[in-house]
Amino acid sequence: MTFPEPGESAPGAEATISIDGDRTEVEAKEPSLHRRILEDVEGKILSGEWPPGHRIPFEHELTEQYQCSRMTVNKAITDLVKRGLIERRRKSGSYVTHPHAQSAVLEIHDIRLEVESLGLPYRYERRTRLDRAAKAADRRLMELPESARLTEISALHFAGAQPFCLEDRLISLEAVPEAAGETFEDVAPGAWLISRVPWSAAEHRIRAVGADARAAELLAIAPGTPCLVVERRTWSGGLYITHVRLTYPGEKHELVAEFAPTHPSSRPDL
Repeated sequence: MTFPEPGESAPGAEATISIDGDRTEVEAKEPSLHRRILEDVEGKILSGEWPPGHRIPFEHELTEQYQCSRMTVNKAITDLVKRGLIERRRKSGSYVTHPHAQSAVLEIHDIRLEVESLGLPYRYERRTRLDRAAKAADRRLMELPESARLTEISALHFAGAQPFCLEDRLISLEAVPEAAGETFEDVAPGAWLISRVPWSAAEHRIRAVGADARAAELLAIAPGTPCLVVERRTWSGGLYITHVRLTYPGEKHELVAEFAPTHPSSRPDL
């Protein structure tokens, strides 16, 4: 272990030491400067003052601006990179990143409520239901054991006379054994799960696709029509509960997200 020479500060920590009798006071400046730099840069990004693609000041410029060590600036920049707000480019500097759709924290409302908010009557139609052994692809998708069994459901949600959404869902019978006794003829599986199964986390994947032949037929659209696909995995206590794929004709659905930099204001439903 080495110690700084008299009159020097330890690397990464500037301190003011004063002695008053037997009392020694140490003010650690660097941690507060790190927080200040981080919050200042983050604020300029989130306010739009520094838009996507904007190059932020070089580290030596920030070091001079805040009168601190290069290590403190580097730590603040590294934290912002981890948050996905900036990216480093070799020999070029650090830049504000372009937003990614998958980073948003989304709340997917009950499909019935989505339809009724449009002023249209809602109708649910179960197409198929099957209890079966999990296939290899299912086990990889939901991290299931080889002996796992699933309930597989395909259903349509209507807005008036028109198909609004195609739902393809897998429910783990290890996590929700009572699903084996439910027909899902009168109640949509999403609403059924919400009312019965507590969950601890969920993951969304959202993308645009062209409708394949099956989706096109069920949604009454032409093959290749742009669709919005929302895939969601939900789990509780380490067990995956369900995986659902929701396919919407592109012009009939939009996603609205409310989010904050560090404290999401909403969470997805099952």
